[in-house]
Amino acid sequence: MRRLLHVIRKEFLELRQDPRLFGIVIIAPIVQLTMLGYAATTDVRNVPVLVVDEDASSESRDLVSRFEASGNFVVVDRMASANRIDEYLDSGRAWMALQIPQNYGDRIRAGQPTTVQVVADGTDANSTNVALGYAGTLVAAFARELAAESGRGRATPLVSADVRVWFNPQLESKDFMIPGILALLLLVVTTNLSSMAIVRERELGTLEQLNVTPIARWQLILGKMLPYAFIGLIDVLLVVVVAIVWFEVPLRGSFALLLLMCLVYLLTTLGLGLFVSTISSTQQQAMMTASFFFLIPMVFLSGFVFPIENMPAIVQKVTYLIPLRYFLIILRGIFLKGVGLETFWPEALALTAWGVGILTLATLRSSKRLA
Repeated sequence: MRRLLHVIRKEFLELRQDPRLFGIVIIAPIVQLTMLGYAATTDVRNVPVLVVDEDASSESRDLVSRFEASGNFVVVDRMASANRIDEYLDSGRAWMALQIPQNYGDRIRAGQPTTVQVVADGTDANSTNVALGYAGTLVAAFARELAAESGRGRATPLVSADVRVWFNPQLESKDFMIPGILALLLLVVTTNLSSMAIVRERELGTLEQLNVTPIARWQLILGKMLPYAFIGLIDVLLVVVVAIVWFEVPLRGSFALLLLMCLVYLLTTLGLGLFVSTISSTQQQAMMTASFFFLIPMVFLSGFVFPIENMPAIVQKVTYLIPLRYFLIILRGIFLKGVGLETFWPEALALTAWGVGILTLATLRSSKRLA
């Protein structure tokens, strides 16, 4: 027993001598629990809605005010014509559009049944189902109030909702999840592999041999990155083929554009892994740093599992630092919506900037001097 206690004591002493590793196992869980505790919610709130009010009557404004007061919806814009609905749904600025037809107010006052149209983005099947349930319940409750105010019961409600779902009409959850899994696999595989690239040289003692060669910093980084980029590209092709052929996920956009965006994303994930490698002393430390401080927060804060719109405002601002957020929007836009750079160019630009920035930082951090 005494020998066992000495071994235990020895392990704790070694852990204390590595302050970076000690910080990872103590500080990281607290930070993650504090941040992810607010982000991890399956509730659907603050659904962005575009209001197309073609009637502009007091009755139509009354219906819109019910949506605003419900707490489940946020009106992002109002317009009098439906010709820009696709623009808002394609870009993700709105999840849903409420279209109120002309003569809506006249029909309500005359006691004649009328229909409002609800157009929903079905990309996120689960959230859309919940949001449509909210909208249907709200419209039905409004119709009952109108019937009560008229003083007569009606077999046919005065107001009903005609629901149309775009991009994913059957609301198949696999169509939403599988493109996200592609992004997640690339993130985990390429970041973990590249995070051990430079630190492995240090552990094996071969970094000293590189020190006496004329290899420049950027050449070292590029030489470490390209093999894993090739592996990542092979993974992309395999996953896309399985997604389309086996799972029958529609690819409505350009395959060439998809590959181009995947290459930009690989620039980000490989750069992140190489940066982690330059700040780590051991392969174990590199893997734990990549997982605790980057991979896990990215998964939870990117919108892969939990909708960003449901997160607290301060956490939503943090998500703009997550490259996976931008790539998910791009992937799902290409797969399900068939949109191009004209729609998601801000996300493509942000992803490119992130990749160039982290690669530059990794290059500056790398040194041909032994740590």
